[in-house]
Amino acid sequence: MIGTGLRRRISRVLWRRPRLRLGLLLGGPLVWLLVAYIGSLIALLVTSLYHYQDDPTGLVQHLSTSPSATNYRRLLDQHVYRDVAFRTIGAALTVTVIDLLVALPVAFYIAKLAAPWLRRVLVVAVTMPLWAGYLVKGYAWRAILDPAGGVLHQVFGHSPGFGLSGTTLTLAYLWLPYMIIPIYAGLERLPNSLLEASTDLGAKAATTFARIVLPQLLPSIVAGSIFTFALTLGDFYMNQIVGGTTQFLGNVVYREFSANLPFAAAYATLPIVIMVAYLLGARSTGALEEL
Repeated sequence: MIGTGLRRRISRVLWRRPRLRLGLLLGGPLVWLLVAYIGSLIALLVTSLYHYQDDPTGLVQHLSTSPSATNYRRLLDQHVYRDVAFRTIGAALTVTVIDLLVALPVAFYIAKLAAPWLRRVLVVAVTMPLWAGYLVKGYAWRAILDPAGGVLHQVFGHSPGFGLSGTTLTLAYLWLPYMIIPIYAGLERLPNSLLEASTDLGAKAATTFARIVLPQLLPSIVAGSIFTFALTLGDFYMNQIVGGTTQFLGNVVYREFSANLPFAAAYATLPIVIMVAYLLGARSTGALEEL
């Protein structure tokens, strides 16, 4: 009886104070977010200000925790790190463009042309690659791209092989569903009456697509590009499987992690800055509401 009375009193208190109820409901996840996510970012930024320096003998190095921009100056002074950054950004943009060109007609057909039963089948088919393991798909593409006897070489007599082209092609395949799904969702919300009205007014299919469909789809397209761009920017393992000697941002961070942790932390801030700038630009299009 005592326990029942206590539960009733607690229930009455929570019922009268919705903000307290909401705070208790969200308190745990918010604390976890602050500690695990934001805390780790703060630790990353702080670590990037540390640096190694020689001791008076010049024989060994020791870690200095005095704040310094040494690591960031190294990023700016040594062109190899700038080249890796530009290569990664270029690959991320290329993957995004490839996925967009493939996703637009596929999503349009699924949303506007396919029969209802076929639409369900195609949606499952689009998401089905996500059920397979990341590494399984990576090594499957390694077998496809192998210039010494892979599938492409056997069938077409030519393969892009292991390098930047192979990595870009593989990543475009991996992230394609993340572009199709937002565009498909945006097309489903697009009234068919707009397309019919454009046709009745004499507009051709290309004009309707360019002036009616694309402007309405812009937030969905940018939402999909956030996934493809960010996932490519942060990827490092797939590049190790099919990239040959090509280096991306993630590969440099992974390599430097055991050799020079402060420098790895400083280099890891670069994709964070890039994505913050990308998201700020995407915000103006309303794409964040599509996520």
